[in-house]
Amino acid sequence: MSMEDQQTVARILVENKYVLDQLRERIGIMREREDALLAERTEAAAATRERLLLSTLLAAACGIFGAILAVLMLSKGIVARVHQVQRNAQRLALGHPLLPQPPEKDEIGQLGTRLVEAGQLLAERERALRDNEERLRLIIEGVKDYGIFALDRNGYVTTWNAGAERIKGYTEQEIIGKHFSVFYLPEECPQHPDMALREATVNGRYTEESWRRRKDGSRFWASVVITAQYDGNDELRGFSKITRDISDRRVAEIALGTAREEAERASRAKSEFLSRMSHELRTPLNSILGFAQLLDMDSPASQRPQIGHILRAGQHLLKLINEVLDIARIEAGHVSLSLEPVSLSSVLEEALVLVSPMAADANIELKALPQLPDKLGVVADRQRLIQVLLNLLSNAIKYNRPEGQVRIEVEQSDERVTVSVIDTGYGIAPERIGQLFKPFERLDANPSVEGTGLGLALSKSMLEMMHGTLSVQNTPAEGCRFILELPLVLVHAPTAPLPQTGMPADAAPVARLPARPAYHGKLLCIEDNLSSMALIETLMQRRPGIQLLSSMQGQLGLDLARQHAPQLILLDLNLPDIKGLEVLHRLRRLPATANTPVLMITADTRDKASCELKQAGATAILTKPIQVPVFLALLDQYLPEPT
Repeated sequence: MSMEDQQTVARILVENKYVLDQLRERIGIMREREDALLAERTEAAAATRERLLLSTLLAAACGIFGAILAVLMLSKGIVARVHQVQRNAQRLALGHPLLPQPPEKDEIGQLGTRLVEAGQLLAERERALRDNEERLRLIIEGVKDYGIFALDRNGYVTTWNAGAERIKGYTEQEIIGKHFSVFYLPEECPQHPDMALREATVNGRYTEESWRRRKDGSRFWASVVITAQYDGNDELRGFSKITRDISDRRVAEIALGTAREEAERASRAKSEFLSRMSHELRTPLNSILGFAQLLDMDSPASQRPQIGHILRAGQHLLKLINEVLDIARIEAGHVSLSLEPVSLSSVLEEALVLVSPMAADANIELKALPQLPDKLGVVADRQRLIQVLLNLLSNAIKYNRPEGQVRIEVEQSDERVTVSVIDTGYGIAPERIGQLFKPFERLDANPSVEGTGLGLALSKSMLEMMHGTLSVQNTPAEGCRFILELPLVLVHAPTAPLPQTGMPADAAPVARLPARPAYHGKLLCIEDNLSSMALIETLMQRRPGIQLLSSMQGQLGLDLARQHAPQLILLDLNLPDIKGLEVLHRLRRLPATANTPVLMITADTRDKASCELKQAGATAILTKPIQVPVFLALLDQYLPEPT
């Protein structure tokens, strides 16, 4: 490098140094200014911070003081209001009137308002409860016929009403606090009251009717109800007791029971009387008609008319006995019927056949029965219906004019059948029609005409028991039409007549029966009537080879049955020592006679008696007076075959 260049460089360096020094000086001055300005600003900022901090502290102090003041003021109002609500709650619990609550819309105000409303509602309910209690008290006090009082859990009286005072004699002051066992009779006191409370506790209720004791010691018949009282927790609080004096009702019940027993005793006595009368009347007829039948079998032709008079007289007497006993049984309610479908043509034809001899003797024409459908039937008791038809037909014959006529007409509706029995007699005076169906009324009939005045009354009663009717249409001087009406029914075939084991009302002459081959066996007859026993002995002569064992007492008959083991037993229902029904029971318990046929002979025609005999083991039942052919047929049926 040249000098010039070096000098130039040196000059430039000097110049640059100078510039740099100037710049350094200026920078120092600027730094000093900046430091001074910074210090000034720092001092200003510090002063500002101090002022701001002081202001903040002052504001905070004021805020805190204001807040404390506000809290103090607010809490004082809230606490006061809460205290008022609390006081109202306490007054509500004590049942005192509530303090007025200023209207507020916040929660405390609403709570206070609701509390006041609840207090008002509770007060209203308490008033209503007191009113109800007062009404109930007045009602209980006003009840004079019922003793209503309360007991504690141990049975001591806690309340007492006027009815209890009237019934039991104790005043409220005398009985409160006493045990209710004072109301019981001395012999019941040790256990009965406690038992009643235990049962009421277990079942909630105890009732009884028994004797109770008053204050003066007198007794009365009481209806008692004890009810257990429980609180909301199912804890037993005590008992309520209601007592009523029902002595008058008890006396009435006893009187009613006595009257019922008397009525039942009278009914039994009447039933026994009818049974006894039937026995006493039918038993002699049994011998009369039985021996008459035997005479009719064996007598020569010259004696048969006289024997026929005996038979007809006996049959007429039997018919009268049957009518009297039937009307008495109907009045006593001792007649039972067996209602069933019955072919109408069958019963009408049978009735006409039975009265045809009577019509022939009286010279009365019986018109032929109109043609009837085989299926046409009625609901009735067959035997009783035939009895009614026989009564109507026999009356039409007896009260007809000479050479008169009797005819039957039948009409059918949807549900009923009408049968008319029409005669050509003299008719009935119109003013006497009302007495026609009364018992024992004969309407001034000719004394020569047989009858008791019971037939129509009996027929009407029988038809009504069969849900039918009996009426009359009368034309004086021209005749009568008796109209029988019964429920309609369709039958498949005509029903056959039931076999008879008693004496018919109008029997034909007895047929002569051929002697049967000799039997070998034993027949025991237990019969207390000598004439009936003699009849049996005579009848047994027609069955030689049969050894007859006789007894007039039930016990002796049982002994003979045990010793001889007979092949057949005849047993009368009425015996002097043991009733025939009991004898039958004992015979069925004996090994020797458990399966032996037993023919019961009885004068009791009641259906009930027949049912009892069948249930006891009777093989067959013969009604006195017996039919000789039927009796002999039963002997042949049940005795062992001859060898």
